[in-house]
Amino acid sequence: MKKAIFVRIPQQAGFHNMMTQEQKKRFQYWQWRTIIGTMIGYSIFYLVRKNFSFAIPGLTAEYGITKATFGAILAIASFIYGVSKLVNGFLADRLNGRWHLVTGLSVSAFVNILFGAGAMICAFMTGMSNGPKFVQYLVIMFGILYVINNVFQGCGFPPCNRLITHWVPPHELATKMSIWNTSHSVGAFIAAVLCGYIMGHTGTDMTADPEMRARVVENTANVTASMDPAAAQAYVDSTLHNIGAWQWAFWIPAAIAVLGVIFIIVTLRDTPKSVGLPELEGTKGEDSEGGDDNKEFRQFIINKVIKNPVVWVLALANFFVYIVRLAVLDWGPSFLQESRGLSPALSAWTVAIFEAFGVVGMLVAGVVSDKIFHSRAQRTCVLCMLGVTVAVAAFCFLPASTNPVVLMLVLAVGGFFLYGPQALIGVIASNQVTRRGASSANGIIGFVSYLSPIISGFVFGHIADNPKFGWEGVFKIMIVVAILGLVTLLTLWNKKTDGYETGEE
Repeated sequence: MKKAIFVRIPQQAGFHNMMTQEQKKRFQYWQWRTIIGTMIGYSIFYLVRKNFSFAIPGLTAEYGITKATFGAILAIASFIYGVSKLVNGFLADRLNGRWHLVTGLSVSAFVNILFGAGAMICAFMTGMSNGPKFVQYLVIMFGILYVINNVFQGCGFPPCNRLITHWVPPHELATKMSIWNTSHSVGAFIAAVLCGYIMGHTGTDMTADPEMRARVVENTANVTASMDPAAAQAYVDSTLHNIGAWQWAFWIPAAIAVLGVIFIIVTLRDTPKSVGLPELEGTKGEDSEGGDDNKEFRQFIINKVIKNPVVWVLALANFFVYIVRLAVLDWGPSFLQESRGLSPALSAWTVAIFEAFGVVGMLVAGVVSDKIFHSRAQRTCVLCMLGVTVAVAAFCFLPASTNPVVLMLVLAVGGFFLYGPQALIGVIASNQVTRRGASSANGIIGFVSYLSPIISGFVFGHIADNPKFGWEGVFKIMIVVAILGLVTLLTLWNKKTDGYETGEE
């Protein structure tokens, strides 16, 4: 039976010695083209996923949809996203990375066009533009669309991971993957700034419409109840200035995503072989046609990935990291507007700065891991989670009258520390199971991570709606979650750097 051929070049120098000077230049060009291209492509995925959170305050004000309802939608869809990442993690090793990305982003763009037209579609179906039946149809439609969107959002990271590992040698992977991971924060930053501007500068001014004013006052009663009269009036007026802005928070990112699809098609290629260059170490020289090899590979995944306790510890730690991260991204705009009195634009900038500092935190965490802890990135993650705990506690206990600049700085510090573990946990897993099982391990970690919206979405939505607990209750739970993440990572403090000495590629 025909066996698959593996080519292993143990040193970068050896790999480069196989190529001519011209090939070396071409390889470096295509390597960075792939890194930058996938970073841009994955960032655009965020524009058509995280925009939903910025539309929530407008939808609540116009139609009275509760946070608990939105929380349930976020939780269900994010669970689906986790399943999608798991499935696509296994599919990514078998599919062309470029077309895998194109499929996911194309569907997400189309779904966002439907999101923006949701009110018009439901009005056509029900014959009314408001009322319980209309809202019920709107909620169901948004729930279905958001689930579909998250199914195809799962086509984002896995093909990027495949592309990067086919273009970057293993000994360079940690450094360059840390750079690539900034695309998470870049995407969320752009989404926050763009959608914050859209929500504050588009839509229709309905301040002179008494019927709309009465509706907004009624729908935001839970929000404004804890505000003083002047702040409550300002909140209502700000909302009335931009009725319908939420539609553009879907349509404009969708248009950008369409351009992103074209960019991916033009920019990316699947493997070095597809542009006439030698494959990297550990890459199959030809596709496997032998059943024995497939059976051996499945056994490797079961023994070295699925049964590997380190993978599951990392998955649990990432679960806690994602609860904090998604709570800020999904509920941050609503919290800052309702509990701290910030405008939609300013609250969006605050969340954007959280992401910007996260980019810096990722890069610093990577350097600290390599230079100080000699690639034991789990030690960096422990210190980062300690910083997250302190920052979330400070943010929680700051008084409502705190200057917005102080709020921004505290949240920025939280982002700086939080995104270190986000970037490094996947790298730790890849090194532990070797690159042969890296996509599968990251698929498992991604799946467990996106169980977190059960807490960050559904549970936190109910707590925020409860006047007894409110947003302060949410942040107190986030402090506990951050501590749990710290303790989980601490169990790996003395774990060896990687699994290459005992594993195989």
